[in-house]
Amino acid sequence: MSFASSTTRKRPTQADVARLAGVSQAIVSYVLNNRHAEVAEETRLRVLAAIDELGYVPHRAARSLRTSRTMTIASIIADIANPFYPALERGVQRLAEARGYDLLVSNTDGVFEKEERALRGLLRGHADGAVMVPFFKHRELIRGVVESGVSISLVSTPDPELMEIGVDFVRVDTERGARLAVDYLVRQGHTRIGVIAGIAGTPPSDDRVLGYRKALAAHDLPADDLLIRRGDFQEAGGYAAMKELLTVEPLPTAVFSVNDLMAFGALIALRERGLRVPDDIAIVGFDDIPAARIVHPPLTTVTQFTEELGQLAAEFLLSRLAGDAPAEGRRLDHRVELIVRSSA
Repeated sequence: MSFASSTTRKRPTQADVARLAGVSQAIVSYVLNNRHAEVAEETRLRVLAAIDELGYVPHRAARSLRTSRTMTIASIIADIANPFYPALERGVQRLAEARGYDLLVSNTDGVFEKEERALRGLLRGHADGAVMVPFFKHRELIRGVVESGVSISLVSTPDPELMEIGVDFVRVDTERGARLAVDYLVRQGHTRIGVIAGIAGTPPSDDRVLGYRKALAAHDLPADDLLIRRGDFQEAGGYAAMKELLTVEPLPTAVFSVNDLMAFGALIALRERGLRVPDDIAIVGFDDIPAARIVHPPLTTVTQFTEELGQLAAEFLLSRLAGDAPAEGRRLDHRVELIVRSSA
């Protein structure tokens, strides 16, 4: 998994926050611990702005300041408009409600700064813990959140340093899922296979493109860089990437898209060109979102059993909040499976 690297600068202190906000350290402490009655709203907002600007994370000692539970958990996701994430949220919510917790959803649009802001929100007592599907690495910030007494369960590749402090991980081997998709296409007789990749530097793109390359190599097929085109994980990005692939000669006979939304855009581009799927070009997606069953033709895709995935991540989090988890973080490798339909 490819991540943005963490900053190595000196960690800002509560005194730094106080200086920037023009208040005493006591006021900063009141804000951090939700003692709203003792702080004017204008002052509270000024302190929060300073915390955001500095990237302040409380010291381990702040754990002892958390004396009550909100009975709320957060879910931090990259794109609430992508049907993959609501399915995951359904799994999280089902378990949270069964255990008496409310669910607060934070959408980051896959933007580094928005992910950081969502994590810092946990420092303000917004929730007792969080399930997060990160696009980037925030090791030091996550460490600070956990040290402040907030539990975190990540749907991500395990990080040994974070596991040491009790962060739990559910890992989906999406590289293997991509290999399953491309291996299937090769066994169907395709030797010239394009890929619609996502944004470089993000796990849904990098891991799945790596799986694509490994599958081709396993069959002694070359990976032609001309057949690798990028989109933005949205339908429009898939449409544009497919239009680019249609300028390559000779044309690919099959295309693997790293998510279903871009595969839908590819289907539209092929339909406009008058090409038939799968007779002229086969299409395989990834995620198995609900619409994959009803597009024309129904989409062959890789499923991550998304609702189950959310439930497993929530189970890790809620068991830790209940005191039923080991001190060190746990990891679980979740399954993937190729679902064959009419598009390939």
